[in-house]
Parts: sequence; structure tokens; C-alpha cells
Amino acid sequence: MEKLVITSLGLVMVGFIYWFFFGKREEVVGTENGKIHILVDGGYKPGNIKVKKNIETELVFKRTDQNSCLEEVVIPDFKISQYLPMNEPVSIKITPKNKGEYDIHCGMNMFHGKIIVE
Repeated sequence: MEKLVITSLGLVMVGFIYWFFFGKREEVVGTENGKIHILVDGGYKPGNIKVKKNIETELVFKRTDQNSCLEEVVIPDFKISQYLPMNEPVSIKITPKNKGEYDIHCGMNMFHGKIIVE
């Protein structure tokens, strides 16, 4: 009986661990009127952004986290590196020419986001 209980608990824990690490899917947010507001607080919220090819999109970043790593946002494929002052919105305009996924990260490459171009 003990072996059955221990085995059952083990299977429940394996299921929980699988769900916790692999089951979560981040939400993908699309543009509203060509503009997306991104809160920079312990990362980028939303972290995944969907935009249209050949359409100018304004990304408005507002940093509320004092972590020095988040002082800069980098979008390497668009050759963008922008300082983000505390509690002030910073606008960055992009016009993606190709479909695909493009990385967003902090200056130290520790926090990540993604631009998905359709």
C-alpha cells in the first residue's frame, strides 16, 4: 500500500513539474491602432508582440523597475538600442519588412521579449 501511495504522489509531482515548466504559454498581444504599450517591470509585459509586415508600429516602453539591467532596451535586428528612464514613456517606431520573429532584450541580455511579424 505504501508503494502505491508513494508511486502515485511521484506521478502527480512529475505531472505538476511538466505543467509548470513546459505547459505555460505566453500570451501574444497584437497592435491596437498601430501602437503597443509595454511595461518594463521584471521583464517586458507583454513579452510577445504581434505586428504586421510593412506597417509602422509604435512601441511605447515605460520602465517602472529600478533594475539597472532594464535601463536599456535592445532590438538588434532593427539596430535599436534605447535608454529607458524611470517612469517615462519612450516611443520606438519600427516598420518590419520581413515576416519572422525578432528578439527584444535588455542591455545585459538577461530579460527577453519577442516581436512576431506576420
